[in-house]
Amino acid sequence: MKESAAKKRELKTMLQLGTKVVIVADQYEQNLPIGEHGYIIAYDRNADNVFDYVLRVPSANRNFLIPDEDVELEEVLIQDEVDRIEREALIDFALATHNEELFKRIMNGGNETEPEQDNTAKEPLSPADFIRQVNLKAWI
Repeated sequence: MKESAAKKRELKTMLQLGTKVVIVADQYEQNLPIGEHGYIIAYDRNADNVFDYVLRVPSANRNFLIPDEDVELEEVLIQDEVDRIEREALIDFALATHNEELFKRIMNGGNETEPEQDNTAKEPLSPADFIRQVNLKAWI
């Protein structure tokens, strides 16, 4: 297990000094201000230490030693939120327009797993049956 963590650490690049990051976790229970912005002010180069960065959080007026897994770039978090909102909007649109193909494509992540022969063998669903199935799955 330690080897995989070391490999992950090698694959992930170090953040640049002065990079604005957001604290997303507190895995070592240090009472970090989760959700707050901070700036990378130093690297912790001690090989015996689990912490990667020294982070300055202006709202707390403190510096924190923090591992790489507890911070994320602000741009990455914003892009993840945009992707989530876009996906939800497409699902709402597919349900409102009774577009079964779009709904299935979104729910399967854009990959169609069923071959075309299977679709022709099944009876096509009426829009009312499709909405009933979606509501049933949402209820479960």
